[in-house]
Amino acid sequence: MKINAFPVLVVLAIFSCLPNVTSAQGHIVEKGIIILVKFPDVNNVIDRNLVEMRFSRQLNNYIQQMSYDKVSLEIDTTEKWYTLPEPVGHYKISPRNLEVDKSRIRKLIDDTFGAVENDVNFSKYDFSVIFMNAKVEDYGMIGLCGYPGMLGFSSQDALKTPSGQLIKGGTAIFCFQAHLGTLFHDIAHILGGTKEGKRMLPCLYDHDLQSKPGPTRQVGVEAMINMGYWDPMSCHFYKWGQPPPGVCSWTKIRLNWLEPSQIKIVNPNQNTEFLLDSLENGSAQILAAKIPISKNTYYLLENRQPIGYDKVLPQYGVLIMYADDSVAECRHGLAPVKLINANPSVPNLEAAAFDIDRKNFYQDDKNGIRIDILEKIGDSYKIRVNRSAKHPY
Repeated sequence: MKINAFPVLVVLAIFSCLPNVTSAQGHIVEKGIIILVKFPDVNNVIDRNLVEMRFSRQLNNYIQQMSYDKVSLEIDTTEKWYTLPEPVGHYKISPRNLEVDKSRIRKLIDDTFGAVENDVNFSKYDFSVIFMNAKVEDYGMIGLCGYPGMLGFSSQDALKTPSGQLIKGGTAIFCFQAHLGTLFHDIAHILGGTKEGKRMLPCLYDHDLQSKPGPTRQVGVEAMINMGYWDPMSCHFYKWGQPPPGVCSWTKIRLNWLEPSQIKIVNPNQNTEFLLDSLENGSAQILAAKIPISKNTYYLLENRQPIGYDKVLPQYGVLIMYADDSVAECRHGLAPVKLINANPSVPNLEAAAFDIDRKNFYQDDKNGIRIDILEKIGDSYKIRVNRSAKHPY
C-alpha cells in the first residue's frame, strides 16, 4: 500500500507555512538524524520528502514558536530506508507503558543502529529518531522515547551502536502516523535531558491509569488527570484534525524556554498585584507567576489565549497549577504539576481555566493564599495575590 501523505499534513497547513526565524545570539540549534526503517513484511511506502517536512518544517516551526525562537532543529534524514532483519511482530510492544517489553525496544534500536552505523556519524547529532514505515496497529505504540525514557534515565543507560558509537542526547521511535503533538512529546523528553537519573521533562499523564485495560484512546484520555488538553506532554493533541496546543509554562521552564525575568515571583510576606500577559507573547513582561509554598512546592499561574497554537485549546483564561519539584514521574496519584480545576463539573479538565466572567478566584485556606482575577486588559489579566491571612476577604 502506498501512503502519499500523512493525515496531519492538511490540517497543519496553516501552521507549516510560517517562515523560519533567523538564529539570534544565544539561539540553540539541535541537530537530529532521522533514520528511515522498514520491515520485510510491511508494504507501506512513505515519501521521504514528507518525512523531512514533518520534522524540518512542522516540528521545527512548533519548537521555534514555543521556545520564543530560543531553539530550532536542524534535521538530516537518511537517503534510503533500511530494512530490519525481523518482521515487525518481533519488535511489537504493548500500547501500555508499564507493560512494554523493553527488550523489544532494545532490539529495534540495536538492529537499526547496526544497519546504519557505517553510513551515519552519530557524533554530529544531538539526538536520533527511528521513523518506521509501520502503522500503530503493526508496532503497538505510535511513538515513544527509548532514552531518556523506556530504557532508563541515567547516563549509564545512554545508547551506543554495535561498534561503540555513542548516541548523544537520546533516541525516539515513531510510526509514520504519529501526530505532530506526538513527535514533539517524545523529542521534548530528549531536549529536556536528565538530571541525577531523572527526566527533566516527564510525561504529564498518569502512567498507572494509562496502563488500565480498554480502548487505547479512551484510556489515554482518562489518564490525563494532571494537565488535560493543556500541554502535549499530557495530551499530544486535543482533536486529531487539529495541531497540538501550545505547551504550558511549567514545561517551558523545565526546557529553559522562559526567561527568569519573565517569571513573577510573589513575595510570601506581602500582597501583590501584577499584569499577567498571554503565554504566547514572548516579548511580554510577565508570562508566568510563581507563588512559593515550601522548598519544593509552589503555585504557577499562566494566561492562555487563542493565539498561535493555543487557538486549539478547549477554553481560554488563567491556569493555576500546583507544582511539586520533589515528584519525578506521574505515578501513584502524584505528579510534578497539576491543574487546579476551575469547573470540576466539566470532564477532562476542559473547563479548568479561571476568568473574570466564570470562576474568578482561588483560595487555599491551608496555606493562606488567595488568587483573584481582577480585570482583563486586552489579552492580559490583572491578578492580585493575597498572602496575609487564611481568610483575607
